Amino acid sequence: MADHSFPPLQNDLILRTAWGQTVERPPIWVMRQAGRYLPEYHEAKGGRDFFECCRDPEVASTLTLQPIERYAGFVDAAIIFSDILVIPQAMGMTVEMVDKKGPHFPDPLRTPQDKQYIELMQRKVDVAKELDYVYKAITLTRKKLNGRVPLFGFTGAPWTLLCYMVEGGGTKLFKEIKTWIYKYPEETKALLQKITELCVEYLALQVKAGAQIVQVFDSWAGELSPASFKKFSEPYLAYIAKHLPIRLEELGLEQVPMVVFPKGAWFALDACCDMGYQVVGLDWTHDPAESVKTVGDRPVVLQGNADPGVLYGTHESITEVVSEMVKGFGWADRKKGWIANLGHGITPFVKPDDLKFYFEEIHRLTK
Repeated sequence: MADHSFPPLQNDLILRTAWGQTVERPPIWVMRQAGRYLPEYHEAKGGRDFFECCRDPEVASTLTLQPIERYAGFVDAAIIFSDILVIPQAMGMTVEMVDKKGPHFPDPLRTPQDKQYIELMQRKVDVAKELDYVYKAITLTRKKLNGRVPLFGFTGAPWTLLCYMVEGGGTKLFKEIKTWIYKYPEETKALLQKITELCVEYLALQVKAGAQIVQVFDSWAGELSPASFKKFSEPYLAYIAKHLPIRLEELGLEQVPMVVFPKGAWFALDACCDMGYQVVGLDWTHDPAESVKTVGDRPVVLQGNADPGVLYGTHESITEVVSEMVKGFGWADRKKGWIANLGHGITPFVKPDDLKFYFEEIHRLTK
């Protein structure tokens, strides 16, 4: 599937950090760094549909590289341009990206008695075949990066993917998925397990294609109570952390650092530190210093966690937030254990120069 004759890596800062090593400065990247806030994104995307861009390796590769080229010397990782909802698509569900609305499933799951649920559970999904375009984009991007920075692969977390599959898109009420977990808990768990196993294989094949670090996005983790998180998210996140290394070994591949990002689930930080991930991503509701205390002496690196909204503010506000992060994560004393990032993806309408200032301040304040 992949040609592994990639150029040697020139900047391995994020990989050394993720493996827990002491480093010269904190590595930096931001979630959704390839996207709508960049004018060059819209030029390259042209009139294509969002998922068309994901399915075209050349376009996906071009979009992935845009922030690396614009912020050369400031960004320490690329993340492949794709979407978490390619897994439901591979499972046979239709997903559309509606302009100014977001992802939409015309035919979401409704009850376990429906024909669609039964077929979904019976269908054998070949993620190697169905998501081949992602692997091609990763391999092409690794070559184009020419060793400048490592490349992230990623997947949505099982719970978050199931939310979309049942709700049919974004939601504020989570009525349909809450109906599922409280009315059909066993069927929910069966489908979560199926999604989880697909996520493991999908990530393993991304590594085979050239991904050097992977992240699991649990974007809707905060919609669960602590008790429900333990039932419907934690076991499946832990399964990925345990079985991905096993699958990589079976494929004869080197191990890569694994990152988990349970957005909104502040109560789950302690549990996430014991799942087997090398890195735990924090959203902006976490206090960095308290998070460092929670980690304690466990070999877990933290990633985050500025409020993305600060990028709409003044440069003085950005400096203040970066200063609080640097101090909170104990950078001056530790020189390890922190990957600088936002607490979620960069939002539209951010001015690219304000993001650059954010990067510059991290560099300046961590010298």
